[in-house]
Amino acid sequence: MSLMSYLLQRRAPAFMRTANRITLLSHQHRHHRHHSTQLADSSRPSLIIFDKDGTLISFHSAWTSWIERCASHIESMVKMKISGKIFEGVGYFQESKQVDEMGLLACSTIPQIKNKIAEVLRAEGIQLSEANSIIDNCLIKTEIENNFFLTVGDVGGLFAKLKEFGVKIAICTADNREVTLETLKVLNVTHLVDHIVCGDDIENVPKPNPENALNICSRLDVPPNRTIVVGDTLADIRMGNSAGCLSIGVLTGVGSKATLSKEAHLILDSIDDLMNLADPKSGSSDVDDRQSIRFRYHQQQNSLAFGQKRSYSTRTVSEEKRKDGGYRFIIIGGGSAGCVLANRLSADENNQVLLLEAGPADTGRWDDWKIHMPAALTHNLMDKRYNWYYETEPQDHLNNRKLYWPRGRVLGGSSSLNAMVYVRGHAFDYDRWVDEGAKGWSYSQVLPYFRKAETRAKGPDEYRGGDGPLHVSTGSSNNPLFQAFLEAGAEAGYPKTSDMNGYQQEGFGKMDMTIHQGKRWSTASAYLRPALKRPNLHTQVSALVHRLIFQGTRAIGVEFEQKGVMKKAFVDNGGDVILSGGAINSPQLLMCSGIGNGDQLKALDIPVISHLPGVGANLQDHMEVYVQYECTQPLTLFSATKSFAMAKIGIEWLLLKTGQGASSHLEAGAFFRSRAGVKHPDIQLHFLPSAVLDHGRVMPDRHSFQVHVGTMRPTSRGFIKLKSKDPRIAPSIEPNLLSTEEDRRDLRESVKLSIELFNQKAFENFRGKELRPGEDIRSDEDIDEFLRKYAESAYHPSCTCKMGNEQDPFAVVNAENGNVFGIDGLKVVDASIMPSVVSGNLNAPTIMMAEKMADAILGNEMLPPSNAPVYVPDNWMTSQR
Repeated sequence: MSLMSYLLQRRAPAFMRTANRITLLSHQHRHHRHHSTQLADSSRPSLIIFDKDGTLISFHSAWTSWIERCASHIESMVKMKISGKIFEGVGYFQESKQVDEMGLLACSTIPQIKNKIAEVLRAEGIQLSEANSIIDNCLIKTEIENNFFLTVGDVGGLFAKLKEFGVKIAICTADNREVTLETLKVLNVTHLVDHIVCGDDIENVPKPNPENALNICSRLDVPPNRTIVVGDTLADIRMGNSAGCLSIGVLTGVGSKATLSKEAHLILDSIDDLMNLADPKSGSSDVDDRQSIRFRYHQQQNSLAFGQKRSYSTRTVSEEKRKDGGYRFIIIGGGSAGCVLANRLSADENNQVLLLEAGPADTGRWDDWKIHMPAALTHNLMDKRYNWYYETEPQDHLNNRKLYWPRGRVLGGSSSLNAMVYVRGHAFDYDRWVDEGAKGWSYSQVLPYFRKAETRAKGPDEYRGGDGPLHVSTGSSNNPLFQAFLEAGAEAGYPKTSDMNGYQQEGFGKMDMTIHQGKRWSTASAYLRPALKRPNLHTQVSALVHRLIFQGTRAIGVEFEQKGVMKKAFVDNGGDVILSGGAINSPQLLMCSGIGNGDQLKALDIPVISHLPGVGANLQDHMEVYVQYECTQPLTLFSATKSFAMAKIGIEWLLLKTGQGASSHLEAGAFFRSRAGVKHPDIQLHFLPSAVLDHGRVMPDRHSFQVHVGTMRPTSRGFIKLKSKDPRIAPSIEPNLLSTEEDRRDLRESVKLSIELFNQKAFENFRGKELRPGEDIRSDEDIDEFLRKYAESAYHPSCTCKMGNEQDPFAVVNAENGNVFGIDGLKVVDASIMPSVVSGNLNAPTIMMAEKMADAILGNEMLPPSNAPVYVPDNWMTSQR
């Protein structure tokens, strides 16, 4: 693949790809003016944010020939003289061969440059699809010729000196991350940089918007008024000034002294002069006619000393949108449903879509590999950066224990935290939904949307998809314990199934997983990232919505907090606010906004917009418990917990995306029925060649294996209730687990059936001591006590804003279109709208619901229903297996 074809999704001027293509030509021969003034500790910054191109390195001269060749190529294809309009659009002065320092070439990314050229072509009557094709062809054929860049000073020496002084270093560039990391590697300064923001990061907001600088300050825990921004363009300077930082312009890029000096606090010839300011020992003792940074800081009209506060504009793009009429859709929550909706609703370029996610991006940090490495899933479950880290109220039927309920607080939501098991539930679950009031959600009507979402590695059939965004693979481990598990099921008299998500859910078989090319395939990877290049999709992270804004009973916008600043965003006339925060956060936001049980809202002094008692009610979850055995052979993941083995696994995954790091290791499982008279499976098993202790927060101390066993259709019901009208305070979570005798009986039976399974002949060569529940735990009373002590949530909260019809007083959402009853312009699309929990994991059904609701929201014709048959055992009335 050519460099330029790779850069189609990146930034055009970033033409270096590999270290052997780069020749460093240092400017150390240039004359430097030195400074005798050193930054004293009281005035020395705590953080310096550097631009890259034109500040640390320079290859801007390559842009002039590139854009001229690009425009010439487009002219030859469209047979029009439009070079002048292209140059004007991207910020290039052909006569002087200069780049506009505030133009797109100097400050923007390839998608933005491409969109601007597309605007030029569309203004000449060329259709958008044809314009994009022309531009893609042009960019591929006009790769920048230069294969070197110039350092503009002693970058390594400066960075080392700054670290010596305890100053943190960040890079903020419009270039893409891969090339930026490659550049820092060649400069040998990667280890000295504390944080990087790049043009292709999801959380990036183009300069001169101050968000990048504020985000860096927040990440590195440094206030803006102790931060310096160094750059070569007015965009860099204005970003720093707007964020409340000191700004320094350098004359090694596109910015001129005349232009930069109007707004920068200080102008330097190059970054070498910054080192001289920081350390007088590195230069001469001659006093330059320019003054120290500290002096200029006080003398500027808009000056401030370190430690003082500075005001800056907090006007956001969302507030600007209000002037233009607003967004067509505002989606609250960038999780499993929100990412799907962001993709599908923004596919029409006329729909301006804003996606607000309370957590951070799933890329952009040095340790984001923990999200994308399948085997590292427990790290995310322990990381509060990506996890709401909820706990339930003490549970009456579980020895008053508070249960841990992790929920995703990151782009991708819980699909960025979960075990990547892809299970759709049973066909009869969806037929039951119709009986519960959800017209249009029968299995025949939802199966086409499961298929639409999916690309199955084994290929499509009448049940499985072949061209959807969500890649699904099947476990391929050759660990003999997986085979023993499958054989034990057959020995116990259970059927085998070749596809739990196809014709026959019931039986033992290999599990499907949302893993693609060795990486977690979250909805952020599958749906959101491919859509980020669309100019009509606006994604904001670290944006916690506090309340919905209403005109009467119409939702018109949201108020959200980002980096400590309150902001607002609005929809246009006829636009929709869509809640996709999940079964806890969606009802919480509705109640904080005045929609819910009126009496409860009034008790918290929340004005009631609509009395909907079903908001937060009907809470359901799956319970599970671990049945564990010691393994007599060293075949389990215990070997991988040793430091050397972990390093080896990690290196292989980082380099090749293969090996043990490329699996979540839940590669085999089963569905079966708890007793005769149950028509379809109500017990699920996940087999794991290891023992999980305290949600993975405690490492095992021996070779062992286990099943996660749980019941699928609980009868216990709970609720979500506000503790405070402050959305930053977690609500009261009362699932009321195991509150019915039926639930206790079914979970007790699942333990007995699991013990029976592990005592089959297939496990004779592997089975050691029974660790849990223990060989002395066999009576109903003892098993019940074991469950009260050890049973846990399967992390499947749902059903708290259930869809149905207006005749159901506890229905919250219209099943046909997701509308909240009694409110215009407000929808809910996530696992909270399930009428009842499905028989399996929830990620796949949530994605399906978002796909189907997207069609309904857009007014598209629903996909034709399927006639695919469903397996029902002949003896289900008389036999358990």
